[in-house]
Amino acid sequence: MKENTHTEHHFHSSALVTDIVIGMSDGLTVPFALAAGLSGVHDIHTATIVTAGLAEIVAGSIAMGLGGYLAGKTEIDHYNAEQKREEWEVDNLPEKEKEEVRGIFADMGMTEETQRQVVEEMAKDKAKWVDFMMRYELGLEKPDATRARKSAMNIGLSYIVGGLVPLSPYFFTPVATEALKWSAAITVLCLFIFGFFKAKFTGQNPWGGALRVMIIGSVAATAAFFIARLFNN
Repeated sequence: MKENTHTEHHFHSSALVTDIVIGMSDGLTVPFALAAGLSGVHDIHTATIVTAGLAEIVAGSIAMGLGGYLAGKTEIDHYNAEQKREEWEVDNLPEKEKEEVRGIFADMGMTEETQRQVVEEMAKDKAKWVDFMMRYELGLEKPDATRARKSAMNIGLSYIVGGLVPLSPYFFTPVATEALKWSAAITVLCLFIFGFFKAKFTGQNPWGGALRVMIIGSVAATAAFFIARLFNN
């Protein structure tokens, strides 16, 4: 008998990876565009750009982290509210809920007799019954109770790490245009690498993803630079 050696390869996107992608993508792009825009101003010292950049990174990381916290908290609150509603329906409208379960099993191809037996067994355990309805009727998975706090930290720290990349050359040279050249080279490379692995982890074309992320960041920074130069003139 031939041994089955097939191995399935699937990417299971974790909440941590999602948070890092959100924080890092904005962290690389927004401070890069800000620094590039300020570099377009004549006679500006890099110390001014560093100050503005650090202020933006702090404000941006807090804003992004708060957004992640609120999103995670909303997900938890929504799940809890729907769970309470399902518990009430199971207690007060059991026959209606059983009919809904039978409908789910019917869509799976089960016979009426099998549907009836499974539903009656499930109805003996309220917690499992409610959990089944949450998953298969509403399509909701129980969220991690600490998700909101973890999300805020992950996104905020990722934003800071990403934001320091384009700003770092401005720490070492007093000439803004010279620092911009190094910042552009480093950031574009990081955007390419970040886009490559982001696409690879999510099952997309890694080269296409790398180019897409790199182009978006480059366009944003270029636009900011020339707009600042235009208004300065």
